[in-house]
Amino acid sequence: MGTPVRQAPPRAIADRLHSAAIHLLRRLRVEDKAMGLTPPRASVLSVLVFRGPVTMSELAEAEQVRRPTITRLVDGLERRGLVRRVSHADDGRVQLVEATAAGKRLLQKGRARRVERLSRGVARLSEGDQEVLARAADLMEQSLLVTFDASAP
Repeated sequence: MGTPVRQAPPRAIADRLHSAAIHLLRRLRVEDKAMGLTPPRASVLSVLVFRGPVTMSELAEAEQVRRPTITRLVDGLERRGLVRRVSHADDGRVQLVEATAAGKRLLQKGRARRVERLSRGVARLSEGDQEVLARAADLMEQSLLVTFDASAP
């Protein structure tokens, strides 16, 4: 029998995943230039498209920035017609920010460009490696991401 394969410690796996994710996103970010948005504005628009309408405070928390910063980002997106402020249906005193149809279209086109670029890279891999990546994506979606506790540091 051969030598058993030693499992990498969770910390080493996490470190490699972290680095790979950062490098992957940096390489894909070049596709975002076509949207004409700064990375922070693209991130805010993404939150609004995929999460739906939120208050400014919720948006600031999601983006991990202060309220004045989120206000400037939203103002810029609003000037371009990509987001709008609306009253909350149950409490007219509460104002929400939501993506407009134009904002949703712009973000979806940007996402499609990123996915297409990534797809070209995946297509160059062997069938076996593609299967490994598919399994890794499953694990990340189903197992790892749901184990993160928002209240944990």
